[in-house]
Amino acid sequence: MGKVSDYIARKLATEKLHFALIDPDGVDIETVDKMAAAIEKAGCDAIMVGGSSSAVGQINDLTIKGIKKGCTLPVIIFPGNWSAVSSYADAIFFMSILNSRNPYFITKAQALGAYSVKMFQLEPLPMGYLVVEPGETVGWVAEADAIPRRKPKIAAAYALAAQFMGMDLIYLEAGSGASEPVPDSMISMVRMMVDIPIVVGGGIRTPEQASRVVKAGADIVVTGTIIEKAENIERVLSPIVRAIKGES
Repeated sequence: MGKVSDYIARKLATEKLHFALIDPDGVDIETVDKMAAAIEKAGCDAIMVGGSSSAVGQINDLTIKGIKKGCTLPVIIFPGNWSAVSSYADAIFFMSILNSRNPYFITKAQALGAYSVKMFQLEPLPMGYLVVEPGETVGWVAEADAIPRRKPKIAAAYALAAQFMGMDLIYLEAGSGASEPVPDSMISMVRMMVDIPIVVGGGIRTPEQASRVVKAGADIVVTGTIIEKAENIERVLSPIVRAIKGES
């Protein structure tokens, strides 16, 4: 596989993208290959691995190997900490939680993980990560001052700062299991301010929600919880992917 950043840029030139999030804590290692195959068949563009404190070490490695056994999609680490770095993935979101109160999540964890990323020859995808209300578990763990939903200008200011600091992606995160997605007004304001791709995740469960997020300005939409809960992943995911790509 070539560079994941090139793959993303090439696809974004013609369509919006869907990334599936798999949390090793919420899947069966023995059947994750079948899950990955169903995700690919549904039209997804990449698979992210991470999302919990247990997504590290051997369980992370086994999950990634299982995913790659079941599909040909790029596998990107979505790290909860520096210990999530794995040699089996294609790339890693090298992200800074910009609105954390704790410098550990802004720069220190990144420094601790940098040598492993280099040693494993993982492709780093520099990302500014912003936690938006309610923030859910990630907001608590990352000690974030979650951006108020009615204050889109704050998100836009952070996003613009991330672009000016050289980051290639912005991630607006409402939190896994959030009752609703990042507000359309916030996505639109960020879209007006930045030139780099915007990733939006958290609280997106239906094709209608996914379509609204894209129309507001998202370039990449992430879903995770609905995949873990789905009895038939392809049937649940396909309409969402089609909505993101404007096919329904």
